[in-house]
Amino acid sequence: MRSSASLLLFALALGACIGSGSRALAAAASPGASDDASYQSTGLASWYGDEVAGNRTASGDRFDPAGITAAHRSLPLNSFAEVTDIDSGRSVIVRINDRGPGRQDRVIDLSRGAAQQLGFGRRSVARVSVRAYIPTALEAAAMLAGKAAAGSAVQAGYRPGYPPAMPVLDAARSYHLQVASFSNRARAVALAARLGASVVSAGSLYRVRIGPLVAKEVEHARDVVTSRGYGDVQILPAD
Repeated sequence: MRSSASLLLFALALGACIGSGSRALAAAASPGASDDASYQSTGLASWYGDEVAGNRTASGDRFDPAGITAAHRSLPLNSFAEVTDIDSGRSVIVRINDRGPGRQDRVIDLSRGAAQQLGFGRRSVARVSVRAYIPTALEAAAMLAGKAAAGSAVQAGYRPGYPPAMPVLDAARSYHLQVASFSNRARAVALAARLGASVVSAGSLYRVRIGPLVAKEVEHARDVVTSRGYGDVQILPAD
């Protein structure tokens, strides 16, 4: 565990390297952060995206779905964490700029951009390990610019955002595109408003659906929402 003094020196040195944009990093490396420098945990990670785009995070930032950020319950705001997908071994370094997740069975809530870097943007959750991380100056500068830190990409053959096979559609029928399911109604309604979709209640879940659409329209809609990180879509018959 680094001492409070060494963390403070790190913040000052980093500030000299990347100028005024280092204010977030200085906060991350404050003496209060030293208690969390050895933090490690494993569990489920979820992600959030366009449904809360532009909302203020706990750090005061506007939430950017494409950013490489995360919400955590205890790690200091504007500190950093390394998140590793246990199944694939893929890792990404994220900046903690919000509080959450709201669900107690999750250990971290990633931005859509961070989830895509890990390769689970097509899944709603992934098994991950999380550890506190002290970035290099270059990594920190990249993350402050909203980019993935160098070295956070992994195994050859991975194709980020590669969509599942399109089912054979009947041109004479109409379809719904189910974009996502939420346990939180407000998030479902917010996403539906952004996509021009509707919310369908199914027990404790709220499903965001677009349509009905003819076959060609639903194919186009699927490509659009997949490109925005909602790759776990389903095409359902509307008739």
